[in-house]
Amino acid sequence: MAVTVRRSDDLRREPVLPPGFTLVTLRESGDAFAHAQAIAGDAGAATLVWARRFDIVEFAVVLEPDAPLREARLAHYLAMNALADALAVHCPPERPILFRWPDALVYDLGLIGGGRLAWPDGCAEDAVPDWLVFGAMLRATTMSPFAMGQTGVGMAEEGFEEVDAVDLIESFSRHLMLGVTQWQGDGPKATARRWLDRLDKVVGTRHGIEPDGDLVATSQADTEKRSLVEALARADWLDRDSGGPKL
Repeated sequence: MAVTVRRSDDLRREPVLPPGFTLVTLRESGDAFAHAQAIAGDAGAATLVWARRFDIVEFAVVLEPDAPLREARLAHYLAMNALADALAVHCPPERPILFRWPDALVYDLGLIGGGRLAWPDGCAEDAVPDWLVFGAMLRATTMSPFAMGQTGVGMAEEGFEEVDAVDLIESFSRHLMLGVTQWQGDGPKATARRWLDRLDKVVGTRHGIEPDGDLVATSQADTEKRSLVEALARADWLDRDSGGPKL
């Protein structure tokens, strides 16, 4: 399969974001997730930080919740929905886009990216956090043919023709705003249900999201509860050595 490589001028284009958003750009070596946390208190809601990497679409957005932390973390599902919807707009047809609990994004059964969520250190569970930061990564290209044992995929290798970071950031921001509107109208439970629709499920197991964001998986054998906080801390999809999604 031919690999489409994004031109350098694609990374010089800046996203056109919805009203209310503020764009902050970093050089390729920047860490969008860390930078967004560092400026969140001063920058405020809808600040979007983009690191202009070639191989990874990497960005983070500041959110300002109005609920206690244990409830506000449900915004993770809101942002993951927006990330998946943004990818779905540009992907080849009839390829599944799924979530793996709670933060990995899978395209056609291959890991393509994921999301992370951060909040202020020391914020109590029953306190309203000053900010949340959602960070996203999507692998633009693996830079190599598929190898034996490799479980990760890249957009270029999977047929995302003429799609660049700017396209995805613009799409994500629009879907995020739509999700916020739906959250305000229908509540966080509807957002969680939308996330569950894309969950890579185990046959014979029923899944639900608790008010604090934890996952409950019920089968004939037993009921298992999985902590959202613990899973977010692990970020199992992230290769911390390479700074991108695992291959």
